[in-house]
Amino acid sequence: MGLVTGLLGLPLAPVRGVLWLAQQIQEQAEEQFYDPGRIRAELEAVDEARRCGALSEEEAAAREDELIARLMAGRGRGR
Repeated sequence: MGLVTGLLGLPLAPVRGVLWLAQQIQEQAEEQFYDPGRIRAELEAVDEARRCGALSEEEAAAREDELIARLMAGRGRGR
C-alpha cells in the first residue's frame, strides 16, 4: 500500500514543498516580528523621533503602545 500511496501522492509533492516553504517563511517572519531586540530598537527610534520633533507625543505614545503590546505577545508565545 505504501508504494501505491507514494505514486498517487507524487503529483502533490510540489504543492507540499510550497506549503512547507510558506510555513518556514511565516515562522521566520514571526520570529523577527516578536524579537525583543528589534522591538527595543524600534522603541528607541520612536523616542528619538519624538525628541527631534518628527513624531508628536500622541503619535509616539500610540506607536510605543503597539510595540509594547507586540513585546508582551512575543513573551506570551514563549520567546
